[in-house]
Amino acid sequence: MFSNVSSQVDRRLDSLEGHLKQENPVLLQVVQTFRELDRVAQRMGVISRDESFATRVPWWPLISILGTFSSGKSSFINSFIGQKLQRTGNQAVDDKFTVLCYSNDEQVRTLPGLALDADPRFPFYQISQQLEHVVKGEGKRIDAYLQLKTCQTERLRGKILIDSPGFDADAQRTSTLRITEHIMDLSDLVLVFFDARHPEPGAMKDTLDHLVKNTINRSDSNKFLFILNQIDCTVREDNLEDVTAAWQRSLAQSGLTAGRFYQIYNKDAALPIENDTLRKRYEGKRQQDMDEIDERIRRVEVERVYRIIGVLEHTARLLLHQVAPLTRNLLQRWRKYTLMLDVMLVVLLGVGVQSLVAAGHPVGSWLDLNTWAVQPLWIQVVVAILALAGVSSITLLHFMLRKVTARFLTMRIGQEIPEADLQEYVRNAFAKNTQPWRPLLNVQPSGWGRAAVARIEKVLKSTDQFVQELNDRFTNPSGRSDSHNPTISQEPS
Repeated sequence: MFSNVSSQVDRRLDSLEGHLKQENPVLLQVVQTFRELDRVAQRMGVISRDESFATRVPWWPLISILGTFSSGKSSFINSFIGQKLQRTGNQAVDDKFTVLCYSNDEQVRTLPGLALDADPRFPFYQISQQLEHVVKGEGKRIDAYLQLKTCQTERLRGKILIDSPGFDADAQRTSTLRITEHIMDLSDLVLVFFDARHPEPGAMKDTLDHLVKNTINRSDSNKFLFILNQIDCTVREDNLEDVTAAWQRSLAQSGLTAGRFYQIYNKDAALPIENDTLRKRYEGKRQQDMDEIDERIRRVEVERVYRIIGVLEHTARLLLHQVAPLTRNLLQRWRKYTLMLDVMLVVLLGVGVQSLVAAGHPVGSWLDLNTWAVQPLWIQVVVAILALAGVSSITLLHFMLRKVTARFLTMRIGQEIPEADLQEYVRNAFAKNTQPWRPLLNVQPSGWGRAAVARIEKVLKSTDQFVQELNDRFTNPSGRSDSHNPTISQEPS
């Protein structure tokens, strides 16, 4: 059974390696290193045998478009790819997350969410399982949340765009927020759109709560671009600076005091600007910011490779420095609590026997060791049978206590560990180590030892080598000509 499951995972990774073989040799090596990390994690029980850390990583550059309804997200996407692929309008026109990717087929196709949930190359692989944990039954409704659109346009080649539903109507939908958090974590670039026609704090409150507050303390906060769209609405009053200031004040009230801000509008749908000076000023500002946004999108292809290596390194360090120590700590507490309850159980039984003896109860006299030798044979046999039954009962109670304390500590994991991924990994490892056949006194996590540590250290060493290879492609600290370092002249795939 295990070999069959493992072969399924291997086939997925083999398929991924086939796609990456020609595109990027460095990433091909990264997949192989993920396999090494998987072996350690599977033996520890952190992930199952039908899982791989590699399938949790989007291997293509991922750009997410988030924001409020009518903030111009779809219009921006249509303008970027050069086709009217997404519907536009002032009202909600789409309540699904739409994943856009390149296709060799000239015909635009729309595929159901299942196409994303079952394909490890996309960022929503097995997202239905996560939705099921959030809201019971929602995992079966994956098509209500996701869809895939394919289009033959060079602007999409080698990257994935995600258009999100507007936040205002979905503010109370737990599953939608879970998906949003998921894509924010995985994206290489996140464009957060606001409507210049409604920059007041009240109108932006839901979006600010969900999209701004959560980015303040992120280590990757530089991947968030905040875009004030449809600034052509300020032309008549010529108050762009005032609107922009009000917008930035709203962001500051949510705690965001840093970050890159842009002001743009859609030229095809813009209000006419008759004043030449005013038009040039607005067009100049728009073009400058659009050029910077385009440049950030182009850089994503390079940043993507570093991001994947960073995920590999982060996961390895997570196992080494947090998952293993936290699991060991839980096992120590599990042993301590179980033994304490075992002692209490034995003491209670001892007190019960002593009470029977002291009260002169017939059964108590049978159990009195001082009179044991003079008791009739049949009484000795009965007592022996009772003793065996008592030992069996005590053993059964012991395993029940093991299970109870394990459940108690499992519930504590969610309260003591804030990070969702770390929670999952520790919970899985702890569950494997508290199985009935697992020795109570052994607090060393299953599958963890010198060999596992050495394997992880080898993975970490490999990540450093991968980064150096990438640096050789994109930098030249020595200042030598490309002829001395031919890898410098290579462009990113």
